[in-house]
Amino acid sequence: MCDTVNSSGHKHTVDSGPKEGAWHDHTHGRPGSELHDQTSCCSWKRLVFTLQWPGGFCQSLDNETLCRIPPSANNWTIHGLWPLRAQHCCSCWPMFHSDVQELEAELAEHWPSFVTTKTSFNFWTDEWRKHGVCAACVEGMNSPQKYFQICLKLRGRFDVHKMLEDAGITPSCERPYKVPEVHSVLAPHLGNKHEIQCVTDDKDREVWFQVKIPLTRNLTVGCDHRGGGDIDGDPAAGSIPGRSFSPGHPCPPQVPFYYFPIDHQRPRRPCG
Repeated sequence: MCDTVNSSGHKHTVDSGPKEGAWHDHTHGRPGSELHDQTSCCSWKRLVFTLQWPGGFCQSLDNETLCRIPPSANNWTIHGLWPLRAQHCCSCWPMFHSDVQELEAELAEHWPSFVTTKTSFNFWTDEWRKHGVCAACVEGMNSPQKYFQICLKLRGRFDVHKMLEDAGITPSCERPYKVPEVHSVLAPHLGNKHEIQCVTDDKDREVWFQVKIPLTRNLTVGCDHRGGGDIDGDPAAGSIPGRSFSPGHPCPPQVPFYYFPIDHQRPRRPCG
């Protein structure tokens, strides 16, 4: 049980989420028996939905030549939906292009790859293989198509750009922000336990590049994703060429950080 905040901002208490066990999906197939033997795969209780900001993402790469921002990327985009502490999930459930064909236009806009060596489809495939098959313990996400549909719905629900803009917090090269002022704007929508993540750029500036939103199994916000050692850095960091380690860290509460604008022509250096 934990206190949660729903999409309208009202606080309430919930139990764990949807029923488990409905692994059969006659449209997209079903995983083999190997999956059912991996009980630790389904032992997770919480997830983290992670959004990334294109204006800051490129600062997280060791090699700036690897970074690109597609022309359609003008807002916060999806990094992933990650069950916490899920282990040994099935590797026998492949994803095919046909699984996301109906969603491809939306995914290309809201979940693009910013790395030149990885196509967006490869990015989605990696996220399904590493995290989606673990999330599939929940009936509403028990196929690639359902998993990505849920992610897109969460992206629409958590419109971080609008939340910030309505509060006068906009991308800027000159004006820095502090965690408390941004946290106070996002908390009514993302819960008190969301995490504002920064990277340190080559001028030693703290740059905002991600926000992590902890969720229960039934996708309500409010549960702390830390405290139990659930996340060690960034679960997806190893899949990004040029990032040999995860430089992401919680933005220091008392140190100003920058919310850089998006520059499609100079993605790594939008502010010089």
